[in-house]
Amino acid sequence: MNAIKKFWRLTQINFTLMRHGLDDVVLSIPMFSSIRFVSWFNPWNWHTNKKRTRGVRVRTAFEELGPIFVKFGQALSTRRDLIPDDIADELAKLQDRVPPFSGAQARIILEKIFQKPLHTLFLEFDETPLASASIAQVHAGRLLDGTEVAIKILRPQVKKLIRRDLALMHTFANFSERYWQDAKRLKPKTLVMDFEKILLGELDLQQEAANATTLKRNAKHSNILYIPQVYWDYTRTEVMTLERIHGIPIAQIKTLKQKKVNLKKLAERGIEIFFTQAFNDCFFHADMHPGNIFVDATDPENPRYLLLDFGIVGTLNTFDRRYLAENLLAFFQRDYYSVAKLHVKSGWVPADTCIADFETAIRTVCEPLFDRPLKDISCAQILLRLFQTAQHFHMNLQPQLVLLQKTLLSVEGLGRQLYPELDLWQTVKPCLEKWLKQQTSARTAFKKLRDQLPGWMEKLPDLPDMMYEILYQLQNNKPTPVATIQPIPQPKHRIWYFVAGIIVGLTFIFIYTVLF
Repeated sequence: MNAIKKFWRLTQINFTLMRHGLDDVVLSIPMFSSIRFVSWFNPWNWHTNKKRTRGVRVRTAFEELGPIFVKFGQALSTRRDLIPDDIADELAKLQDRVPPFSGAQARIILEKIFQKPLHTLFLEFDETPLASASIAQVHAGRLLDGTEVAIKILRPQVKKLIRRDLALMHTFANFSERYWQDAKRLKPKTLVMDFEKILLGELDLQQEAANATTLKRNAKHSNILYIPQVYWDYTRTEVMTLERIHGIPIAQIKTLKQKKVNLKKLAERGIEIFFTQAFNDCFFHADMHPGNIFVDATDPENPRYLLLDFGIVGTLNTFDRRYLAENLLAFFQRDYYSVAKLHVKSGWVPADTCIADFETAIRTVCEPLFDRPLKDISCAQILLRLFQTAQHFHMNLQPQLVLLQKTLLSVEGLGRQLYPELDLWQTVKPCLEKWLKQQTSARTAFKKLRDQLPGWMEKLPDLPDMMYEILYQLQNNKPTPVATIQPIPQPKHRIWYFVAGIIVGLTFIFIYTVLF
């Protein structure tokens, strides 16, 4: 039965592709080269399909194929390092909106999950959803103590449908890499695997709740960002209950102007929030499109961001952050040699890469960006150009960097919609310079030393023996493993080694107790 369902779904997909004039994509695969003439018999090719651009045809086909393909198209639109800009631009227009399921069904789902009547959980539950998307929909409600909440519920059967379409996507990806000559560049298997990881993460609302809690903890001292509280007693894998927030959707710029919100400050604060999360917290909201952002305009001169939807987050380690910060600063100084050298030094491209050739490639691609005023240059576009160029030199682009570039592109676009004269570089540069300065400061060095001291103190008693064994082997030219030799040391030598170990240990203790 499963095989029949898969075959039927494959037939639906192929029929949809043909109806939107995308049979040329399938027939471009070498194994079908001998039957390309069949496209002549496709009746939809006789009329209007070819009058539409390929990007429009791909987008409309994804919309018709259903919510999972819509989300895949959205994810694919961020990979401008792999797909043409015209297709990426169209896929970015995909809207994740589907008809809601009934409020009565939502009640049944909640009572089944919590094994309790709904009135024992919520004082109020609005059966009319606030929002509906392909994965879940959101209902308003009140806890028994009167607290306003937003209740996010997974759609019925959504996990089953997603696994079905993911299995088909994997089939397509394997088929493409076997028979399509461009697959090596587009990496369809990797794309589907990355998409699967993100999508399966969105199916676990407890994981999303944990993301929200982490972001809220990181922003607890912020006066420019607010994250709603998670109510864990009312949260499960298939349902999440959050504090309901009230604000102005950030896309309603006309309303923000009527409220006399300082749009320049609002735009700059969006950039500040992103770079604070990415570089200071190492944990950033990676789905910052306008539908997930509201504005608290209680104080119009000091507007505050209110974030929602925490299913997609990104993380950066110290290595990633330093790579990005140093590359962006070097780029804006037009120091392409340093950019190329940083790529090699950081290991993003092979060690045997010719730095001179790499520098020339970066200069050729990036120098035209400086034909415009500095304030009009996009940091996200810079990263994209760097990634695209580096891939020609066999750079293996990491998923977290793709998420960061996509999020930065969204934040930049939003900032310039709010305030077209936003000087992005003047906002970003101090953040990067401050972070790099902190990384090389004495305070940071001592903090790292303090964090490592407990481990060192634990190993301290073994230090004299270890030092003796190493020196004994060097003196006697015996590279025998430490565990296998049992030398009888001369007392005077062992005493000096022991004293040396004690001195080292006391030095560490002094640093720990006096300086901290």
